[in-house]
Amino acid sequence: MNRREALERVAWIMGGTVIGGSLFLEGCTRKAAKEVERLFEPTTVDFLGDIADTILPPTSSPGAKEAGVGEFIPVMVRDWYTESDQKVFLEGLDKLEKASNDQFGRKFQELSESERTELLVGIDQEAKAYQQTKTDTDANHYFQLFKQLTLLGFFTSELGATQALRYVQIPGSYDGDYPYKKGDKAWAI
Repeated sequence: MNRREALERVAWIMGGTVIGGSLFLEGCTRKAAKEVERLFEPTTVDFLGDIADTILPPTSSPGAKEAGVGEFIPVMVRDWYTESDQKVFLEGLDKLEKASNDQFGRKFQELSESERTELLVGIDQEAKAYQQTKTDTDANHYFQLFKQLTLLGFFTSELGATQALRYVQIPGSYDGDYPYKKGDKAWAI
């Protein structure tokens, strides 16, 4: 029995389809574009980590780069993104570098933290405006993909789940009337 058959049987036993099951099954067989392999180069992983760290910088908890988001992103793009989203993501890296050169005359990694933040805030505003006018057939905005992967990678990492969120290894029974204090961290699951 192969993995696909086993997953289909488990889904059947559990009473139907698994949410996202087709994406999950495609992930087992989908081929990535050859260009995606450049994401695994150490310089690109470092670049992705710097972008992620600008989106989620270190505060009282570690930043995205320390949580390993730069290493997480290439795997997700290769294994889970459609070819069109892979293309948008790869082109987005080049667009971000071009925007950095146009605005500051230097590569993104040569910018100060404040310059990086200023650049990404501007690109984020562009992405939000794009999302408002986007139709179902339009491609995603590259910065939206960057942000989604950064948040997913950080909050599912050990550092993000244990230091940025409240984490209890075995939380016990459900209590729907648990007291909440303003400023409490969200729970990790």
